[in-house]
Amino acid sequence: MITAIREVRRAKGLTLDEVAQRCSPPTTAQTIGRLETGTRTVSVAWLNRIAAALEVAPADLVTLPDRADLPVAATLDAEGAHAPRKPLTLVAPQPAAGGVALVVTGSIGDYRAGDEIWCEVHGPDPRAINKDVLVPLPAGRFLFARLLGIDGDALLLLPLTPGARPTSIPTPAWLAQATRLVRSL
Repeated sequence: MITAIREVRRAKGLTLDEVAQRCSPPTTAQTIGRLETGTRTVSVAWLNRIAAALEVAPADLVTLPDRADLPVAATLDAEGAHAPRKPLTLVAPQPAAGGVALVVTGSIGDYRAGDEIWCEVHGPDPRAINKDVLVPLPAGRFLFARLLGIDGDALLLLPLTPGARPTSIPTPAWLAQATRLVRSL
């Protein structure tokens, strides 16, 4: 496991000994150094102890080699942009296994040309009501619409086109609920 213990410790301005003394129970600076460099295996228990000592989430100490992290330079609220109170990173999103996507080629509703809509495939689910869903239709066609309700095996959907009327789709083979919007600015 690749860890970011050293990076987080240095970002907080702490020495190996200070982190060791903050651990519960306290340990030695040498042990923290070995855990940082990978000469000693970092167990989940050690990861939790060090995270508590550094006052971060354990996940903040783990880096995944196949995913790029993006450092957060600022946070934004109604009062403007601010420096984060602690070092933050964002992990690039990964698609769910078995998911599908749509690419928006022409603006419609809340979606703009160039948007990518990532969807999770499952059967009709009441938790998807009032969410946008992709439903397969006969002859290789699809409907992307807002799920208004489920009546037995039929779905009541409202297409995104302006002035469209709700439509009922009986017994679709599957339903894919929109879960992530990827938009370039």
